[in-house]
Amino acid sequence: MEPFTRDATLVKHLPAHVGQTVELQGWVANRRDSKLRTFIVLRDGTGFVQCVVERDRVGEAAFALSRKLGLESSIYVRGKVVSDARQMGGVEVHVETLKAYQVVQDYPIAKKAHGVEFLMDRRHLWLRSRRQWAIMQIRNRAIQAIHRYFQRHDFVQADAPILTGNACEGTTTLFPTPFYDQTAYLTQSGQLYGEAMAMAFGRIYTFGPTFRAEKSKTRRHLSEFWMIEPEMAFFDLDMLMDFIEDFVRTVTLEVVEQSRMEMEILGRDPAPLRKVAEPFERLEYERAVRVLNGTERVNGMSAVEMWRQELDHTRAEIQSVQGRIAELEGLLKQPMKEKKRNYYQAELNQAKARLHTLEERRKNIPLWIESAENFRFGNDFGGADETVLTLLFDRPVMVYNWPRAIKAFYMKGVPGRPDLVKGVDLLAPEGYGEIVGGSERETDEQVLRQRIREENLPEEAFEWYLDLRRFGTVPHAGFGLGFERYVSWLAKLPHVREAIPFPRMYGRLFP
Repeated sequence: MEPFTRDATLVKHLPAHVGQTVELQGWVANRRDSKLRTFIVLRDGTGFVQCVVERDRVGEAAFALSRKLGLESSIYVRGKVVSDARQMGGVEVHVETLKAYQVVQDYPIAKKAHGVEFLMDRRHLWLRSRRQWAIMQIRNRAIQAIHRYFQRHDFVQADAPILTGNACEGTTTLFPTPFYDQTAYLTQSGQLYGEAMAMAFGRIYTFGPTFRAEKSKTRRHLSEFWMIEPEMAFFDLDMLMDFIEDFVRTVTLEVVEQSRMEMEILGRDPAPLRKVAEPFERLEYERAVRVLNGTERVNGMSAVEMWRQELDHTRAEIQSVQGRIAELEGLLKQPMKEKKRNYYQAELNQAKARLHTLEERRKNIPLWIESAENFRFGNDFGGADETVLTLLFDRPVMVYNWPRAIKAFYMKGVPGRPDLVKGVDLLAPEGYGEIVGGSERETDEQVLRQRIREENLPEEAFEWYLDLRRFGTVPHAGFGLGFERYVSWLAKLPHVREAIPFPRMYGRLFP
């Protein structure tokens, strides 16, 4: 299996080579045959391109080879780049030479639809699909945009440890691990160390893996996920909220602009994402409670009325989907070519999955209505509460000044309101909920020590953290962005598990 070239052109660069002969290396993502031609969709990790193989151009042996290439066969192609507006990227390649590294047959993930568990068990192969490729491209662009943003704003990237001796937000969701003759924990957050580094460098950010041992299988939860956590000296809550808004707006618009093709592959309408260009809504927690329980209206609509409207829409969509399912099942009873049958079967599977989601929603909305009617001060938000707030305002929403009892020990109190802390959550629209949680940090050593005691945390483990309040403390603030939740919103994914290459969650350790 010796390489055929060291000078391969990347697919993403092909539009710059129209009219030129290039060499490509990659894998067969699709193949269809006609009498005189073979059409191969080649992927190389940077994109997809159609390669047209004609018998008269490549010769009998290469043409015969083209008919044997199964999905994921690895190949070398030499050919001329030709403009074609109908193709992805606006070009195709007319093949002159075709060779194979490996001819593959019976690739486990066929073009037909598969269940989620089947695909998760084969995640190492599922990543090769066009949809997963598009998601990972968006993830990569978001990473790069985040780094650019912080570097432009004079932040230092600083790494927090993964193994820690103390918890950031309590010990109930930690993964313990032996560390020589001690017990260590996989970090929940780099925040406490970020505060220490901010006192050294002024503005820092960490970007690394974090771990939560919650036995949860919701669409928003992973056991291992990545967090972006900036900490800024000489910041208060108002400055923090301004910064969060500018950060999310700038990064989101940059990713949207760079990812038009990927969003088209995913069927992701970018219009809701572009709403970040508008000012974010800011609600004090107490006002959010009034909005949720219906004692305050937004644009003439209460949360309860919003859910009732959603229930009507859901019922109507259920009827529409049920009709399409019946239509597709009727079509599949008729004789037809295999390609067409696979197309209809895939659509039927998708329609059934959509119906399942809608029926679950129909069952849940009455419970959400009851929850909204009974929402009271001191309650934390559930997913339905976060969803309805963003539906009512139709853009990202910041909720700030939260009840002290439901927030972390390190958050600074609101002057004159001992029951509130200067925390802020950013809720993403379209049902994606909290993607950012932040706060102004408590600077008083004695107040912080008392909060540690109230949370029954091991005081001795936080002595180094209290040093930050003894020696040169200043007003400071920071936040954490749950990266996979953010990517899920960007790509409009139904579950956070697709937002990371190899998800680790309750019940899933392999592959």
